[in-house]
Amino acid sequence: MNNKVRALISSRVSLAPMAGITDYVLRSLVREYSSTCLLTTEMISSEALTQVKDTVITKRDENHTPISYQLSGHKPQMIANCAKYLEKYADMIDINMGCPVNKVVKGTDGCALMRNSDLAAEIVKTTKAVISIPLSVKFRLGYTYEELNFVEFGQKMQEAGADFITIHGRTRAQMYGGKADWKRIAELKRNVDIPVFANGDVVSPETAAQCLEDSCADGVAIGRGALGDASLLYRVEKYINEGVKLPAPTLEEKIEILKKHILREMELRGELVGIKFCRKFIPYYLSGFPGASKLRGELVLMEDFKKICKTLDNICVNQ
Repeated sequence: MNNKVRALISSRVSLAPMAGITDYVLRSLVREYSSTCLLTTEMISSEALTQVKDTVITKRDENHTPISYQLSGHKPQMIANCAKYLEKYADMIDINMGCPVNKVVKGTDGCALMRNSDLAAEIVKTTKAVISIPLSVKFRLGYTYEELNFVEFGQKMQEAGADFITIHGRTRAQMYGGKADWKRIAELKRNVDIPVFANGDVVSPETAAQCLEDSCADGVAIGRGALGDASLLYRVEKYINEGVKLPAPTLEEKIEILKKHILREMELRGELVGIKFCRKFIPYYLSGFPGASKLRGELVLMEDFKKICKTLDNICVNQ
């Protein structure tokens, strides 16, 4: 294993990249709990970054290390140029070859690259040639169940120069439905020599441990499980590395983190934009108690931070 990669993934836990989700604020919240997990940015379009370099999407703090910056695209030299630019921010560059969203795969990006392994390999080779930091790829089991080419694809990415793999245990056709097939990931692990992280349906310390057992992976990448619970990656680290089971945050704690989350997005984006940006997170923070659905419906319509805070404070009073 590359020693640089070994250091970056030593916690055995990473934050999976999610477009419009794993932004500077969420990464900072996760880092408040875990000082060692591998953070990953949201997907950065190489086309967009080529046009506009000064963007909030690249923002990071000193303590965000270790952090991987994820690029999407299908033009090898363009991706390589963007990776070279991002090298001043990143500890690792990740190439997205797994995004299943229609507008991404229609542009030959994301999981569409699994149908063109020669192009995917050329992207890795071209990018690897210009950067001095590790390079990883993230992909799925295949485009459809009839095209389960993840083992051959992973081998080809390794041969092209990839140092690390994250694999989502679903096909592109599944999107985010059904169950992630952790046991299939073990097939990839047996057939490559570089580290493999398993992704998909890891939502608790217990599911992380089961995923590692089934997949034989070197670690887990946590995506949607971290929404509404920035402490999850730290709790998973403690459980899989030390056998220590820490309690999940209480409703009161979640409410305080939600207020902090909204406030920081306001500081980053402006008050109204920040409030609207956070509406997508509210269902993850507020669930599992009487009246939760009604309260969520009210909160996503509010545009005043003080009113939002007052409504959130009243939740605990009324429980």
